[in-house]
Amino acid sequence: MTVTPHLSLDQWRALIAVVDAGGYAQAAEALFKSQSAVTYAVQKIETVLGVKAFEIHGRKAVLTPTGHMLYRRALALVAEAGDLEQAARKLSAGWEAEIGLAAEVLFPPDLLLEALARFGAEAPRTRIEVIESVLGGTAEALLGGQADVAVTPHIPPGFLGTPLLDMPLLAVASPDHPLHRLGRELGEKDLRPWRHLQVRATGSVRDRRSTTVEVEQRWTFGSMAMSIAAACAGHGFAWYPEAHILRELGDGRLKPLPLGGAELRRVTLYLVIADPDFAGPGVRRLAEILTEVATGAAA
Repeated sequence: MTVTPHLSLDQWRALIAVVDAGGYAQAAEALFKSQSAVTYAVQKIETVLGVKAFEIHGRKAVLTPTGHMLYRRALALVAEAGDLEQAARKLSAGWEAEIGLAAEVLFPPDLLLEALARFGAEAPRTRIEVIESVLGGTAEALLGGQADVAVTPHIPPGFLGTPLLDMPLLAVASPDHPLHRLGRELGEKDLRPWRHLQVRATGSVRDRRSTTVEVEQRWTFGSMAMSIAAACAGHGFAWYPEAHILRELGDGRLKPLPLGGAELRRVTLYLVIADPDFAGPGVRRLAEILTEVATGAAA
């Protein structure tokens, strides 16, 4: 059974403003309303629901336990209404003016550029902001609303993703690296004395312990290209996406480490649409092209 709301969003916004601003007078100033209008809006909520949202302590309005619950639900309600209005405006306007695409650095650059070129040919007036991310950066772009579409190895809570591409990661080092000079199959203990090369996560919260192997030395770079250059120069070993080092493998600057099969790892990349229910035609088409390009590469 559907219940018809008896309270408006403006009334809930008034309650939120009183809490956030610290009082009725301050809320009135923030909302560009009279204090009496704000007071009436909050009193209307209390009357309709038969509850007490605030208690007056001196000159300050303090939330009751019920008021705390109302405040939390009001925040979610107002945010949801704002998201709905924004999504409706996007849909009514046709193809979006700008789309945010968060692409994990593992995703092959040539596939990304092919997808962007195809989309650009179909929608030349839609701007694409590409967010190149590592580890937690993709999830943050989705959760923070910067990304409308994402290619990520980790689907953050609250989102749905479809498998896009299986990426092989290959352990490599320069042919002149001491690990290759051992002339035998290597184990984890053989790796520990030597420097491991990594790419820094782009998320704001970085786990310094996050690593693929325990070693005594480590260099962490801000880009995949710099890390690969360090490996070619003999400064360490690393697992890289095979698609990123085809040239270095081909000309002999990098050589796979003989780890008895452990040198090859696989990571599944997923395609995530931030808000599939309200995704505009541009977001949906970009997702389709990314899927087509990835499927073609895997064939």
